[in-house]
Amino acid sequence: MEQPSTVATVHSEAVPAGGKARSQLVVVEGPELGRAALIGAAGVVVGTDPTCDLVLSDERVSRRHLEVHPDGGRFLVRDLGSTNGTLHEGTLVTEVRAPLGATFKVGKSFLRIQPEPQALELPPSQARRFGELCGESLALREVFAVLELAAQSDVTVLLEGETGTGKELAARALHEASARRRGPFVAVDCGALPDSLLESELFGHVRGAFTGASTTRAGAFARAHGGTLLLDELAGVPAAVQARLLRVIEERKVRPVGSDQERALDVRLIAASRLDLAARVTEGDFRPDLYYRLSVVRVVLPPLRARREDIGPIVRELLRLRGLGDERPRGPALARLGAHGWPGNVRELRNVVDRAIALAPGARSFAELRFQLPGAGAGGAAGAGAGDAGEPLPLRTDIPYAEAKQAVLTAFERRYLGDILERVDGNLTAASRESGLDRKHLRTLCRRHGLIAPPDPDPDAEE
Repeated sequence: MEQPSTVATVHSEAVPAGGKARSQLVVVEGPELGRAALIGAAGVVVGTDPTCDLVLSDERVSRRHLEVHPDGGRFLVRDLGSTNGTLHEGTLVTEVRAPLGATFKVGKSFLRIQPEPQALELPPSQARRFGELCGESLALREVFAVLELAAQSDVTVLLEGETGTGKELAARALHEASARRRGPFVAVDCGALPDSLLESELFGHVRGAFTGASTTRAGAFARAHGGTLLLDELAGVPAAVQARLLRVIEERKVRPVGSDQERALDVRLIAASRLDLAARVTEGDFRPDLYYRLSVVRVVLPPLRARREDIGPIVRELLRLRGLGDERPRGPALARLGAHGWPGNVRELRNVVDRAIALAPGARSFAELRFQLPGAGAGGAAGAGAGDAGEPLPLRTDIPYAEAKQAVLTAFERRYLGDILERVDGNLTAASRESGLDRKHLRTLCRRHGLIAPPDPDPDAEE
């Protein structure tokens, strides 16, 4: 289930995308789970014949089983005289005009007509923060633009990104910027709960529903009524709970465990995962129908290593919140922070800042702090970063040769420059002399890797 390479995609017209919406026929259950074919003007033919547009291996599917053609705002679905027939809503059909979202069964496989995921193309936001998220990079401001738009409605949002990139902060910011800000914000870490307790936590239970249920408990859906519910780490949710989640989302009603009564819900849903849920669908570990319900707008939060120019603004904000002034971080210490790989992303950066403050109780500014980075050794400062002795270059064999080579060269360049800057205490002229690089070119490379601050937009600001 291939996703466009972009910061955000949409699976519906709830949020306008950059181009005209297109539809596709997707296998949502069966041996080819996740396989899809775009429904163009010429239509799509489904079958086991290799010449078909959507090829299935299901032995109960005919060589040329059915065809789907766009027909105005609907789709003409025609069985091509298959041996086992085509079912729509439990009935054998030979020809039917179906709407977007219709599902058909052919053999043991289920096919659904649904919107093709589209890139959500918006100009970068002019804002430098959204809620508690802050940064100046193009990548983050593109995320801000999507979140600002999504906050204007109750559209369901799926937030994906590595651990520590700020998914919960983004969800809280969406809630605070929406019309539901006066309602509750409830977050559930689905990955931290055992399967036996997850249903009770999400849907609630009545007294006596199971051993240990001594009192009635409202679930997260009920507690979030009138507000926003964040379901974090969804990738590991078991199949039975996925089925119940889908039903609750579709019907907007919840029934506590052990109860016969359903309760209507008024909840804005935000989902989050550090894993690619589309890949989990393709692997058969996540329900495709639930995925498409959750990923109406899918936003990928970039890792910190992809936006190193945000390190300075983030550190400045962290220090301001901790009462250490509002000066702009600069100099060798910032260069050393920029040279680090930050596998833990912003969460790791926050921990490094907190540790530096704890180790320098009298410090009142960034310049007075001495940063200890993971892997730098007991006595090392923030200088080691990407240049730590013994830290291997990122040799990868799961990507094409050219990309793997570029990744190694990029890591080498950042490590080399970071080490040079540390040894010359951030002096570009001295670094140019030691490296043999033209000073202007050296400055460009250092800015590219976030090792020095970008030009100050304020012409009156201190150089």
